[in-house]
Amino acid sequence: MEAFLVSTGLVAVAEIGDKTQLLAMVLAAKFRRPVPIILGILVATILNHTGAAALGFVVARWLSGPTFQILVGAGFIAMALWALVPDKDDEGAANRAAGGVFLTTAVAFFLVEIGDKTQIATTLLAARFQDIAVVAAGTTLGMMIANVPAVLLGEAATRIVPLRYVRVGAALIFLILGAWVLAAAFLKPGISF
Repeated sequence: MEAFLVSTGLVAVAEIGDKTQLLAMVLAAKFRRPVPIILGILVATILNHTGAAALGFVVARWLSGPTFQILVGAGFIAMALWALVPDKDDEGAANRAAGGVFLTTAVAFFLVEIGDKTQIATTLLAARFQDIAVVAAGTTLGMMIANVPAVLLGEAATRIVPLRYVRVGAALIFLILGAWVLAAAFLKPGISF
């Protein structure tokens, strides 16, 4: 349950103000058809985050021990710094995709999510918790929690809470998680500072 809740909460906060959320707003404004947009986001996220979680799981199985924990902890701290950097709108990806609203959304969202901080966070979370399905389900729910209101409310959502506060909150969560993983790596018997 911890893996699911941490994955959901972390990605829901990290996604606010992210380029994929901005893409969701652009698609909503352009097509004005929320249901196919939301379904496209859901399908793209399931595919993308399941792959990312599988990668994290495999890498964690292959590389293990304190060195790997230190790398994962450092990865979360790097994510904390990255969370502070504002993302830019990537409207061009939506305009290049062909097909209906659903297909345009699914393809654009999948491509824009590649290498995104929430995808990398999914990989790190799967490496940490060693559970592909639970982490992918949690991060997908987190993405939907952040993106469904963005689709339904559009730009009005960003006026409620300034994005810089959300970015700082996400950075703090990543920083705490990174410190927690690093502390666990260094506090194991036989490991010294």
